[in-house]
Amino acid sequence: MLEELKRIRELLEAKPLPPPPKGLWNEFRDFLSKYKVMGLAVAFIMAIYLGALVKALVDDFVMPIVTLAMPGIEWETIAAGPFRVGHFIGSLITFLIVAFVIFILVKVTKRWGIE
Repeated sequence: MLEELKRIRELLEAKPLPPPPKGLWNEFRDFLSKYKVMGLAVAFIMAIYLGALVKALVDDFVMPIVTLAMPGIEWETIAAGPFRVGHFIGSLITFLIVAFVIFILVKVTKRWGIE
């Protein structure tokens, strides 16, 4: 029984970490794999273009509908003193729609088992 407990202790003890890779190229590959840099870069680039796509959707489809619902309002010209309030409201609407689209995409990808 004592031998079995010793084996269990050996299995539970932390093993020493492998030495860091030697050489600049090996360190660079280790960096890329450890921090998943390529996946992060792809996600960043996709987010930029998704944001541009949703902004175009808002500017070209949603805001004209809002303008039809509220005729006579020029969103870009609404101002309070030196502040362009209309431009801010348009940007806020764009942000909310982009955030909602990203929320839906995250929910769909989680349902599909993609992390």
